[in-house]
Amino acid sequence: MNIMTEYGTLHHLNGQYALKFERFIPHHPKEVFRILINPTIFTKWYPFATGEMDLKLGGKIAFDDGEGTTYHGIITELEAPYLFGFREVEDLISISLQEEDNGCRLIFTHTFNDSAWVVPTAAGWHRCLDVLSQLINGQPVEWKDNTAELKEFYQKVVNGGNDGY
Repeated sequence: MNIMTEYGTLHHLNGQYALKFERFIPHHPKEVFRILINPTIFTKWYPFATGEMDLKLGGKIAFDDGEGTTYHGIITELEAPYLFGFREVEDLISISLQEEDNGCRLIFTHTFNDSAWVVPTAAGWHRCLDVLSQLINGQPVEWKDNTAELKEFYQKVVNGGNDGY
C-alpha cells in the first residue's frame, strides 16, 4: 500500500534507524533536482549548510555546527535528475525523485545509529521538508512554530511501538 503523507516513517534494520519522508511535488524531477542541488537554496532548508558544495561524486559539502566548527559531508550519490545523497559525519542522507503524474515524488531518507535522536530528528526533518517544498513551489519561506506539536506526535508513535509513523 502506498499512502502519501507528510509525516515520516521510521524503519529499524541491523542496528540502524532510517527516517523516510515522501512528498508529492507538482514539478518535473529536472526542475526539482536543479533546486535541490543549488547551494544557495540548500542553505535555506538544510540545517547548518554553508553553501559550499562541490557537486560531484566524492565532492564535499561544508557545514557549520552553529558553534563555530566547520565540517564536511561527502557526496555519495549524484544521478541527475533523480538522486542526490551524501554522508554527513556518520549519517547518510538520500534524496530521490520519481516521476509521477504531473510532477514527482520526493523521497528523503536519513539513516543514523542513535535511537535517542529519532523524535527530534523526525520533527526537524518534517519542518525542513516543509520549507524545501515552499522553496520548490516559489513560495516565501515560513518556518512554522510547530516543533513541539511535531515532537509530541512522533513521541506518541515511538511510545506506541509502531515501526512507522
